[in-house]
Amino acid sequence: MQNQTQPGAQAQGKPAQANPAPATPAAASQPPSATPNPAGNAGKPEGPTIFGKTMKIIGDVKCDQELFVDGEMEGRLDLKNRLTIGPESKVNANIKAKEVIVFGSVRGNVEAEERIALRAGATIVGDIKTAGIIIEDGAYFKGGIDISKTDTPKANQKASQAAAGDKR
Repeated sequence: MQNQTQPGAQAQGKPAQANPAPATPAAASQPPSATPNPAGNAGKPEGPTIFGKTMKIIGDVKCDQELFVDGEMEGRLDLKNRLTIGPESKVNANIKAKEVIVFGSVRGNVEAEERIALRAGATIVGDIKTAGIIIEDGAYFKGGIDISKTDTPKANQKASQAAAGDKR
């Protein structure tokens, strides 16, 4: 009887477990793990800035980086990048960002250049202004929605005007 198995082989109906890969959460629901920067990227942050579960921030936050909030926040958030509100977060703030993904709770008005996504379990109480919106089953929203037009390049605009002129 042979006691050794090769990786990927099965013995006695049990799968071989040679260096099993750790379970990873969905990329959109958790921030990327904080890993050291490679030598070639010294000084450049990798992944979003994280406000952790134990943090409570009162005031205005303005930044250019991607931000992941999983604690408590009161005031105003003004970002030029993506904002992710984590599942444990409680945010009482007016928000303006390029893109907003909500897993937790937000009280306040939310404005996003590109889109706002409310994931299952998310709550927003306030008005929304965005070019695109995703509301998953299980999310709660109370307020008004203003769908804004996205800026189109002049070439696309001229092409659509020419097409409209052909229909006359």
